[in-house]
Amino acid sequence: MAGWLIWVVVAVVLAVGEILTPGLFFLGPVALAAVAAAIAAVVGAAAVVQAVVFVAAAAAALAFLRPIARAHLRMPHAMRTGTAALVGAKATVLQRVDATGGRVKIGGEVWSARSFADEQVFEPGQLVEVAEIQGATALVYE
Repeated sequence: MAGWLIWVVVAVVLAVGEILTPGLFFLGPVALAAVAAAIAAVVGAAAVVQAVVFVAAAAAALAFLRPIARAHLRMPHAMRTGTAALVGAKATVLQRVDATGGRVKIGGEVWSARSFADEQVFEPGQLVEVAEIQGATALVYE
Protein backbone atom coordinates (compact mmCIF):
# COMPACT_ATOMS: atom_id res chain seq x y z
CA MET A 1 0.00 0.00 0.00
CA ALA A 2 1.34 3.43 -0.93
CA GLY A 3 2.58 5.66 1.88
CA TRP A 4 0.37 8.56 0.88
CA LEU A 5 -2.71 6.33 1.02
CA ILE A 6 -1.86 5.23 4.56
CA TRP A 7 -1.60 8.87 5.63
CA VAL A 8 -4.94 9.69 3.96
CA VAL A 9 -6.62 6.80 5.79
CA VAL A 10 -5.07 8.01 9.06
CA ALA A 11 -6.33 11.56 8.33
CA VAL A 12 -9.87 10.33 7.62
CA VAL A 13 -9.96 8.18 10.76
CA LEU A 14 -8.74 11.11 12.87
CA ALA A 15 -11.24 13.49 11.26
CA VAL A 16 -14.10 11.07 11.99
CA GLY A 17 -12.82 10.76 15.55
CA GLU A 18 -12.85 14.55 15.85
CA ILE A 19 -16.44 14.69 14.67
CA LEU A 20 -17.48 12.05 17.18
CA THR A 21 -15.78 13.80 20.14
CA PRO A 22 -17.26 17.32 20.23
CA GLY A 23 -15.46 19.91 22.29
CA LEU A 24 -12.12 18.09 22.45
CA PHE A 25 -10.56 19.56 19.28
CA PHE A 26 -7.45 17.44 19.44
CA LEU A 27 -7.85 14.95 16.63
CA GLY A 28 -8.70 17.56 13.96
CA PRO A 29 -5.32 19.30 14.01
CA VAL A 30 -3.59 15.90 14.04
CA ALA A 31 -5.67 14.91 11.00
CA LEU A 32 -4.34 18.01 9.25
CA ALA A 33 -0.83 16.86 10.11
CA ALA A 34 -1.59 13.48 8.52
CA VAL A 35 -2.64 15.33 5.35
CA ALA A 36 0.68 17.20 5.41
CA ALA A 37 2.51 13.86 5.74
CA ALA A 38 0.47 12.47 2.84
CA ILE A 39 1.57 15.42 0.70
CA ALA A 40 5.18 14.72 1.69
CA ALA A 41 4.67 11.10 0.62
CA VAL A 42 3.22 12.16 -2.73
CA VAL A 43 6.27 14.29 -3.51
CA GLY A 44 8.48 11.28 -2.78
CA ALA A 45 9.83 12.00 0.70
CA ALA A 46 11.27 9.11 2.68
CA ALA A 47 9.26 7.54 5.50
CA VAL A 48 11.44 9.26 8.12
CA VAL A 49 10.81 12.65 6.50
CA GLN A 50 7.07 11.89 6.39
CA ALA A 51 7.13 11.11 10.10
CA VAL A 52 9.04 14.33 10.87
CA VAL A 53 6.54 16.32 8.77
CA PHE A 54 3.67 14.63 10.64
CA VAL A 55 5.11 15.37 14.10
CA ALA A 56 6.05 18.96 13.23
CA ALA A 57 2.70 19.69 11.57
CA ALA A 58 0.79 18.14 14.48
CA ALA A 59 2.70 20.23 17.01
CA ALA A 60 2.22 23.40 14.96
CA ALA A 61 -1.48 22.75 14.34
CA LEU A 62 -2.15 21.95 17.99
CA ALA A 63 -0.16 24.96 19.20
CA PHE A 64 -1.91 27.33 16.82
CA LEU A 65 -5.46 26.01 16.34
CA ARG A 66 -6.37 24.45 19.70
CA PRO A 67 -6.12 27.68 21.74
CA ILE A 68 -8.35 29.41 19.19
CA ALA A 69 -10.91 26.60 19.34
CA ARG A 70 -10.88 26.52 23.15
CA ALA A 71 -11.44 30.28 23.28
CA HIS A 72 -14.52 29.86 21.09
CA LEU A 73 -15.86 27.17 23.40
CA ARG A 74 -15.73 29.62 26.32
CA MET A 75 -17.53 32.43 24.46
CA PRO A 76 -20.88 33.43 25.96
CA HIS A 77 -24.05 32.67 24.08
CA ALA A 78 -25.22 35.37 21.71
CA MET A 79 -26.48 38.33 23.65
CA ARG A 80 -30.13 39.20 23.35
CA THR A 81 -30.83 42.49 21.62
CA GLY A 82 -33.83 44.70 20.98
CA THR A 83 -37.00 44.06 22.94
CA ALA A 84 -35.89 40.48 23.66
CA ALA A 85 -33.19 41.94 25.91
CA LEU A 86 -35.90 43.51 28.09
CA VAL A 87 -37.59 40.23 28.99
CA GLY A 88 -36.71 39.48 32.59
CA ALA A 89 -35.62 43.06 33.30
CA LYS A 90 -36.77 44.84 36.45
CA ALA A 91 -39.08 47.83 36.00
CA THR A 92 -40.46 50.50 38.30
CA VAL A 93 -44.15 51.34 38.05
CA LEU A 94 -44.69 55.05 37.29
CA GLN A 95 -48.46 55.01 36.78
CA ARG A 96 -50.84 52.35 38.02
CA VAL A 97 -50.56 49.22 35.86
CA ASP A 98 -53.51 46.88 35.37
CA ALA A 99 -55.00 44.84 32.52
CA THR A 100 -55.91 48.00 30.60
CA GLY A 101 -52.63 49.90 30.81
CA GLY A 102 -50.15 51.96 32.79
CA ARG A 103 -46.53 53.16 32.64
CA VAL A 104 -43.25 51.65 33.82
CA LYS A 105 -39.60 52.68 33.68
CA ILE A 106 -37.27 50.02 32.29
CA GLY A 107 -33.57 50.86 32.31
CA GLY A 108 -34.18 54.60 32.17
CA GLU A 109 -36.86 54.45 29.46
CA VAL A 110 -40.57 54.91 30.02
CA TRP A 111 -42.76 52.19 28.51
CA SER A 112 -46.48 51.67 28.31
CA ALA A 113 -47.38 48.57 30.28
CA ARG A 114 -50.10 46.09 31.12
CA SER A 115 -50.22 43.43 33.78
CA PHE A 116 -49.31 39.98 32.49
CA ALA A 117 -52.14 38.42 34.46
CA ASP A 118 -55.42 40.33 34.08
CA GLU A 119 -56.21 40.24 37.80
CA GLN A 120 -52.91 41.84 38.88
CA VAL A 121 -52.68 45.55 39.71
CA PHE A 122 -49.42 47.40 40.44
CA GLU A 123 -49.17 50.78 42.15
CA PRO A 124 -46.58 53.54 41.48
CA GLY A 125 -43.17 52.81 43.02
CA GLN A 126 -43.67 49.05 42.95
CA LEU A 127 -40.90 46.93 41.43
CA VAL A 128 -42.05 44.49 38.72
CA GLU A 129 -40.45 42.22 36.13
CA VAL A 130 -40.98 42.25 32.37
CA ALA A 131 -42.57 38.99 31.19
CA GLU A 132 -43.00 39.90 27.54
CA ILE A 133 -42.96 42.80 25.10
CA GLN A 134 -45.92 43.17 22.74
CA GLY A 135 -45.30 45.97 20.28
CA ALA A 136 -44.45 48.98 22.43
CA THR A 137 -46.11 47.60 25.56
CA ALA A 138 -44.38 45.72 28.34
CA LEU A 139 -46.36 42.97 30.03
CA VAL A 140 -45.23 42.88 33.65
CA TYR A 141 -45.68 40.70 36.72
CA GLU A 142 -44.51 40.64 40.30
